[in-house]
Amino acid sequence: MKKLIVVIGIFITFLITYFLQANFFSWFTIGGIKPNLFVMLTLFITLFAGIKLGICYSLFLGIFLDLVIGKNLGIYVTMLLLTSILGAYFDKNFSKDSRITIMLMVIASTLLFEIGSYILSIIMQNINVQILEFVKVLFIEIIYNTIITVIIYPIITQLGYKIEDIFKGQKLLTKYF
Repeated sequence: MKKLIVVIGIFITFLITYFLQANFFSWFTIGGIKPNLFVMLTLFITLFAGIKLGICYSLFLGIFLDLVIGKNLGIYVTMLLLTSILGAYFDKNFSKDSRITIMLMVIASTLLFEIGSYILSIIMQNINVQILEFVKVLFIEIIYNTIITVIIYPIITQLGYKIEDIFKGQKLLTKYF
């Protein structure tokens, strides 16, 4: 029952994130560039709820974004799935207790998503390669995502650890105690 409530809460968070991405951040751009809240949300779901929910969410969100925003079907799905896999790697190998660690995870996830999306767009759409423009967009988006992460870090950790307790439970090695 708790898991169902959390999944419904994540869906509501998705709707809020979509509203913020589509409307609110249209007014607050840096050089005409908006943050990528979907990458951050996918990363946080995978970090705190686990790879299974992260992949399910990535598939749902990726298909939705490909149909609504994307020019080619599959770019968002592919890159959000890779973001979930990277988030699972981070969850396994790094601590989520430090704000700096979370910031570095967001930076790495944004890099992976944007570089992969750009490469797939070049392959699928035959667009012209504009490295300087892409690096400018990438740099501003990384800064924007990092600033947002610093601002919402307390909320992320409080809700994240509650979600982690529900989905992952306490994994103590009781034979040593």
